Amino acid sequence: MTSDILLETRGVTQRFGGLVANSDVSISIKRGEILGLIGPNGAGKSTLFAAISGARVPTSGSILFEGVDITQMPAAERCRLGIARTFQVPRSFDSMSVAENVMIGAFVRNSNATRARAAALEVLDYVGLDGRADATAGQLTPPEKRRLEVARAIATEPKLLLLDEVLTGLTPSEARLGMDLVRKVRARGITVVMVEHVMEIVMQLVDRAIVLNLGKLLAEGSPADIVRNEDVITAYLGDRHRAA
Repeated sequence: MTSDILLETRGVTQRFGGLVANSDVSISIKRGEILGLIGPNGAGKSTLFAAISGARVPTSGSILFEGVDITQMPAAERCRLGIARTFQVPRSFDSMSVAENVMIGAFVRNSNATRARAAALEVLDYVGLDGRADATAGQLTPPEKRRLEVARAIATEPKLLLLDEVLTGLTPSEARLGMDLVRKVRARGITVVMVEHVMEIVMQLVDRAIVLNLGKLLAEGSPADIVRNEDVITAYLGDRHRAA
């Protein structure tokens, strides 16, 4: 029987000299959920993303994906297993076309260029960038570049998608479209973990939230529980939120 836990971290600690960016972090990510990873700046969110995606090997602890220990596994191999991510600052190949950028992701599952392009065009249609397929990535607006990042990640056919602030800095209408896209991604059967700072967006979108503070797990639970948690209000949301 398949476990409902897709990924878990067990006591993950990440040290950079004397700085402890993650300290004994143990979390579970359930299949099919949209999970919010929140907390103040410097809480260790991006460091945990790096550990899960394979950009960094934790100093101690372990990471299991579908029950397999991937702690020492390179990022490319994790991608083939089904873990994909976006970056806080979009990393596009600006001189290449939008379709070619997405083909880079599609090549993970399609060694044939014709099939990779067909897969890329399907994903571009899915994220609403089909009309920009032949434009260079450098011609895209900032919101379009964020969608391109998501498209390239989806083209790898992930089971788990890590979204790093894909909705930050958008106008209200752009953010609504971004939220719709995240829901569509989940409807595609992809589990989503997202780092975001705009609480009004996060609390409408996620099924569950995990709060980090000073590298440690502070709280986890439903959005309703999190916004009423006194420790979270003190460390992250602030007195203004308590008054509201």
